[in-house]
Amino acid sequence: MKWERFVRPRAYLPGPVGPAPPAPSPAPARPPPAAALDPGVRLPRARTPRRGPTMAKRSSLFIRIVEGKNLPAKDITGSSDPYCIVKVDHEPIIRTATVWKTLCPFWGEEYQVHLLPTFHSVAFYVMDEDALSRDDVIGKVCLTRDTLATHPKGFSGWAHLTEVDPDEEVQGEIHLRLEVVLGTRACRLRCSVLEARDLAPKDRNGASDPFVRVRYNGRTQETSIVKKSRYPRWNETFEFELEEGAAEALCVEAWDWDLVSRNDFLGKVVFNVQRLRAAQQEEGWFRLQPDQSKSRREEGNLGSLQLEVRLRDEMVLPSGCYQPLVQLLCHEVKLGTQSPGQLILLIEETTSTECRQDVATTLLKLFLGQGLAKDFLDLLFQLELGRTSEANTLFRSNSLASKSMESFLKVAGMRYLHGVLGPIIDRVFEEKKYVELDPSKVEVKDVGCSGLHRPQTEAEVLEQSAQTLRAHLGALLSSLSRSVRACPAVVRATFRQLFRRVRERFPSAQDEAVQNVGNMDTPASRAKEAWMEPLQPTVRQGVAQLKDFITKLVDIQEKEELDLQRALSLQAPLVKEGPLFIHRTKGKGPLMSSSFKKLHFSLTTEALSFAKTPSSKKSTLIKLAHIRAAEKVEEKSFGSSHVMQVIYTDDAGRSQTAYLQCKCVNELNQWLSALRKVSINNTGLLGSYHPGVFRGDKWSCCHQRDKTDLGCDKTRSRVTLQEWNDPLDHDLEAQLIYRHLLGVEATLREKHRQLSAGPEAGPVLTGPGGAPEDPVAQLLQVLQDLREAHRSSPAGSPPLEPSHVLELQT
Repeated sequence: MKWERFVRPRAYLPGPVGPAPPAPSPAPARPPPAAALDPGVRLPRARTPRRGPTMAKRSSLFIRIVEGKNLPAKDITGSSDPYCIVKVDHEPIIRTATVWKTLCPFWGEEYQVHLLPTFHSVAFYVMDEDALSRDDVIGKVCLTRDTLATHPKGFSGWAHLTEVDPDEEVQGEIHLRLEVVLGTRACRLRCSVLEARDLAPKDRNGASDPFVRVRYNGRTQETSIVKKSRYPRWNETFEFELEEGAAEALCVEAWDWDLVSRNDFLGKVVFNVQRLRAAQQEEGWFRLQPDQSKSRREEGNLGSLQLEVRLRDEMVLPSGCYQPLVQLLCHEVKLGTQSPGQLILLIEETTSTECRQDVATTLLKLFLGQGLAKDFLDLLFQLELGRTSEANTLFRSNSLASKSMESFLKVAGMRYLHGVLGPIIDRVFEEKKYVELDPSKVEVKDVGCSGLHRPQTEAEVLEQSAQTLRAHLGALLSSLSRSVRACPAVVRATFRQLFRRVRERFPSAQDEAVQNVGNMDTPASRAKEAWMEPLQPTVRQGVAQLKDFITKLVDIQEKEELDLQRALSLQAPLVKEGPLFIHRTKGKGPLMSSSFKKLHFSLTTEALSFAKTPSSKKSTLIKLAHIRAAEKVEEKSFGSSHVMQVIYTDDAGRSQTAYLQCKCVNELNQWLSALRKVSINNTGLLGSYHPGVFRGDKWSCCHQRDKTDLGCDKTRSRVTLQEWNDPLDHDLEAQLIYRHLLGVEATLREKHRQLSAGPEAGPVLTGPGGAPEDPVAQLLQVLQDLREAHRSSPAGSPPLEPSHVLELQT
């Protein structure tokens, strides 16, 4: 038997286990390494997969890009047009909106990104948009994973922008084999440079011309140059005399060759030769490091960026481990106010105001997944009504009921709102009309044809703005009032139950539901903002429409609710849709041509389909179960950085690839996220892929001539963006509730002690097998069991990375 560091093509582990590396060129078998050479730069060492159910470590980044200040002027007008690009390990994942003509932009944009726990850094690049030339780089803020890990509550505040130094903008990994060769007179140090992947693109075509320079003890040797590739393969070996006691380090540098200008630095790896001598040999993928020898400019002269960034790592157990906790909470909700322990009330009392919104959202998602959202909210309604003396103060506090209702409307009603109001809001943005009703803020602009320009009067601006706002507001109210049947049954049934509870508690307060549409229809509001008067007729009409809408909304019977839910369950829910450009080829050989054709695509939980227009008949392109990977295509392949590929198998079992072009980086990552989420449990997911295309007789990325080659880069199936229509993650929600309850366990025990010692406390009851029947005692026991499950789980380590995977061959 022999151990090999790298997985052979026939032995790739299936799907979700983790990305597998590309197979190197044939080489003599080597035993496992004896020791790591440099823990600071080496990728994680190999781990043998263990048996039994394992935990999955999940990492998420919560990002809020607030604003910038004191940015340098990049335009001749003395201003800039700034926007932000967010990169995780140099991979662009987010682009903010551009704020025009300002040095102090405000964005206020929030994102949540799910990634592999092994990511290294997140960087925020502030750019200046330029319509005629390449966008200018203003500066960046980089936060490493280690930095974020030292801030449990997240990093929040202002950070100085620093200069973007090309020698520090390195990425990718290099595959090396190092060994000490014993000789009769002296030892020799042998360094085999095998390949590299995901190198930084240094040329305008989106590629590089890489070569490697190996330096030791004053001697330098270089590999050949691989033209136009970010995934080069060299398979070249160099040897150096190894002097006894020499303290010199071995330095392996990657460079981009340039014919005219100086070569560009791509990164380096430095090895301690004394450690290598002790280990005798080492082979693996090594992360390229930047050159930090140059002195940095004084910080602060490029402006600052206000950020909020929080890292969350969760070790999620298998589903079965959370069943006792979920069943206990569900049992308490079904009992409602008849529960002897009032577990939900106890959770509210032990939850601080600071984290109540998070707890409410997590509980709501958990019960929504169990089909008990209405029952959970009804229990909270009763608790809220029990401590409220006036109807107009309902849901005005920071109670668990108000926070849960807010989360419920977002989670259960967001798809409905997107469908009903989305087209109108999209039209508002597409029209880009200037609107202002406040006379003190009106900007007078030129109107008319060329040569006949005249400035608009203030009265004209105000009248056009009022007309535009009345049209948009009327369209929104009209669309909403006609959408009763489109509203989710669970939302309608929950509001019906709320109305019943309020009517029982406050019989005379039946008209409190509509509060004059944000108090805009009251004399006080008209006196405070007199310039809103042109909208009052539309508002008054809208109040009447909304009252009628709410009356119809809650008029739903149990049978109708069940019928609507049943009809919805029979439909394949729409995950994402929109226009994309699909790559088509015509002809063969020298006459072959290619182009992109615009079509309307729809992604459901069953298939990716397309049609000529949104209303045309759809044709299935790819069945969901056949998807094997959804990844980006490198820029040089089609001259665009916004192209993705969907690798799938057709009905005959043959591997196929669809190339789809998006309009921007945000759309690209949103589609990739959607495709990855709906296919994450597919069998046969790929661990590696080709980021290029097979053109002519070779792959454009790594220049390999075998079309069936398994790939030169690792897939990123776990890297996704959080979206409003994401499916519920039951195990994660249960883990988040467990973690919260664990944090207040001491308070729960004290509350339980007080309840047990109170005058109404009776004897401690136990059920079959001696388990306590007291719900609080049961909860404490469940927390103890989950704590033990976390301690004894056989896999407290991150998911397997390419350099983790070993193959056992006979």
